[in-house]
Amino acid sequence: MTKEEQLNVLKKIISIQTVNQNEAELADYIASLFAPYVGKNVNIEKVNYAPGRDNLVVTIGNGGKVLGYSGHMDVVDPGDLDAWDTDPFDPVVKDDKLYGRGACDMKSGLAAVVVALLEMLEKGDQLPGTIKLLATVGEETGNYGAAELTKQGYADDLDGLVIAEPCDDLHSINYACKGVIDYHVTSVGKAAHSSRPQKGINAIDNLFEFAQQAKAKLASFDHKDPVLGKLTHVISLIQGGEQINSVPSEATLGGNIRTIPEYPNQVVYDTLEGIIDQLNQQPGFDLSIKYTFPEEPMGGDPAAPLIKLAQQVAKEELGFTPQPVTSTGANDGQEFTQSKKDFTSIIIGPGSDESHMPNEYVDLPAYYNAIRFYQKFAHAFFN
Repeated sequence: MTKEEQLNVLKKIISIQTVNQNEAELADYIASLFAPYVGKNVNIEKVNYAPGRDNLVVTIGNGGKVLGYSGHMDVVDPGDLDAWDTDPFDPVVKDDKLYGRGACDMKSGLAAVVVALLEMLEKGDQLPGTIKLLATVGEETGNYGAAELTKQGYADDLDGLVIAEPCDDLHSINYACKGVIDYHVTSVGKAAHSSRPQKGINAIDNLFEFAQQAKAKLASFDHKDPVLGKLTHVISLIQGGEQINSVPSEATLGGNIRTIPEYPNQVVYDTLEGIIDQLNQQPGFDLSIKYTFPEEPMGGDPAAPLIKLAQQVAKEELGFTPQPVTSTGANDGQEFTQSKKDFTSIIIGPGSDESHMPNEYVDLPAYYNAIRFYQKFAHAFFN
């Protein structure tokens, strides 16, 4: 492809609006690019998650080691359009930067993988193995697509996985990240006039009792992981009551916990549910808990062979050596590495610190570098 053709693929991918939905349209577009090669050791599968939300799996090759490339198709809402200098879904190039929602997170990475694989097919590259493109839905709101693909076994044959999320324009390699638990506690009380509080049950007071115990207990999990640091806990949402002169009959609280391998998610579930059970044995308490967006922590080794290989390829092809880093955020790799087979998952892709911001952009030299890197990395992985 010419650079103009490479750029046009990125522009098209950004122009398809996939704000927490509608990934099927983007999956159809990407599938159409690979369609001419079907039957030539290329297979295309769409794996539905929900109406209008199709994951896409493109498999190139037949047998041998399996290298996965992954990127998510959804983007976050652009927010206040007045904060944008241009239409977020009409990509614009200015000063060697491409502006648009998802340009950084992470449609430039996804486009770079797609272009890299298409160019390898165009050139007739013969690799002694298999490449699997895993394009997912719902990463921004819970890694739903990656979870579905993992459940159906699409990651069970991987020998290594590269996720094209932004990582300092390929100057860094993210190899480990904290887990995530979003929890929601509901407290049910009994309404009464505030002048006669003894006739009611204060749902907010009971919720505060849970909050104090949860904070104290989770703070005692003070072991520090050598690369990810400590478990963190933030109570971030609270709502309750009906009006100022009534004893509140219901209240809800939400919190966010970032877990580490030393305290995996199940340990946290057991702790929170233990507090709930203990409080519910006391008169007047009626608490319940549920979870959303759970992701297990993903440990890693900064000296893993896959990381060393990525560093070698980047140095030879791009002239710099990306450094291993860790993250407190979540990514699809946390789902894929729950598969039946153990493998290393790394993040390296174009884009830097512009994710989720107005006037999001990607530096085009980094996008073109990513295309070159993903091609060379595939050759190095198999050879």
